[in-house]
Amino acid sequence: MKGLNSKWPLDFSKITGCPMSILPLYQEAIEDITKRMGAGMAKFICKEVETIDDYDEYCHYVAGLVGLGLSKLFHASKLEDLASDELSNSMGLFLQKTNIIRDYLEDINEIPKSRMFWPREIWSKYVNKLEDLKEEENSIKAVQCLNDMVTNALIHMEDCLTYMSALQSPAIFRFCAIPQIMAIGTLALCYNNIEVFRGVVKMRRGLTAKVIDRTKAMSDVYGAFFDFSCMLKSKVDKNDPNATKALSRLEAVQKICRESGALTKRKSYVIRSEPRYNSALIVAFFIILSIIFAYLSANRINGWVQNCMVSTEDLPLFPSVYICYSMGDA
Repeated sequence: MKGLNSKWPLDFSKITGCPMSILPLYQEAIEDITKRMGAGMAKFICKEVETIDDYDEYCHYVAGLVGLGLSKLFHASKLEDLASDELSNSMGLFLQKTNIIRDYLEDINEIPKSRMFWPREIWSKYVNKLEDLKEEENSIKAVQCLNDMVTNALIHMEDCLTYMSALQSPAIFRFCAIPQIMAIGTLALCYNNIEVFRGVVKMRRGLTAKVIDRTKAMSDVYGAFFDFSCMLKSKVDKNDPNATKALSRLEAVQKICRESGALTKRKSYVIRSEPRYNSALIVAFFIILSIIFAYLSANRINGWVQNCMVSTEDLPLFPSVYICYSMGDA
């Protein structure tokens, strides 16, 4: 059998031979997860994501099961203890929900048909149709809906920290930790950000490189989660419908990070804002400075006039004319 390009024949014996070459324990884990994932994704071909339960179920099939499968593979390798299904599922859901939130515009503009993964139970509180969120006149409602979605994703953070804190293999730890840090960083950028509905929002390459380079131990994860949760927390508008819930979840994670004792002697992932000065004080300062300058200028002009033996009463009222007149006589 050949593909569309006859120069590249498809040799399925090599494709099927790959999984057959690994240990039976690994084969069983992959086979089980693949079957369950396929059946679950098929279920949503004709079924829309209506409720939050549907949303969690869909994310479970496409990502949560990956978490379960990886946990089984890690355990089969004898490098890790077997993690609970709940924690493994949360690892997948946190990543998948982040992708769904970030990729709203790409998914809604998909041709020939939009891909709609945001649950109706959430977006219907703000607009009549999911695609209405990208319209400029719905900007305020769109951001509120976005914040609702991010707040929903934050519920998985504690499980993710618990899962990663139990990992023992350095290689497996980095494999799991780096994507999770990228996820919380992406959510921090997306939160309260209308650009999610206008274009692409993602972490800068330099920051991504820092995450990859610095993530070596659980202390690095605690530090990153603390930094990005602080960044996200600073963007929470207290008037937002889900502000209380978002702040509660962020503060719970920050508490875990603080209690880990890992927040000292570390490099921050987030550039701290410079101190902000009161604008009224700045304006007052410049007004006073202007008055002083005007006073000194007037005295200087009067001095020039007196030196030139010219009466100020005989001169025009504008200081610039005073200066020209006195300089001309000199």
